[in-house]
Amino acid sequence: MKTMRRTYGLGSIGFGLLLATLSGCQTQVAGMTLPSGHYLKHPPQYFAPDPDFPLQRELAAMQEQAAGLPAAGAAALPPGPVVPPPGAVPAPFPAPPVPPPPNP
Repeated sequence: MKTMRRTYGLGSIGFGLLLATLSGCQTQVAGMTLPSGHYLKHPPQYFAPDPDFPLQRELAAMQEQAAGLPAAGAAALPPGPVVPPPGAVPAPFPAPPVPPPPNP
């Protein structure tokens, strides 16, 4: 009876160790949780390098504005409002028209 129990116990411990080594579980070394070495078998993914400025169309529009060129596809803007020179007095608003008297 004891030999049978010992056989089952050792067999289950061996089976557990076998599963642990084949599954690639994490290990604890010196208080650190480390991954298994299985990740070294996979090739690294390629990530294309990012541009210096991620918004290329906006950058081109800002550079064209800085150069004084109209943006591609932009319609010409109407002239802005006329601003009086400093120190000028603005003209007063015209008075509203007086309504005609009612007919008796």
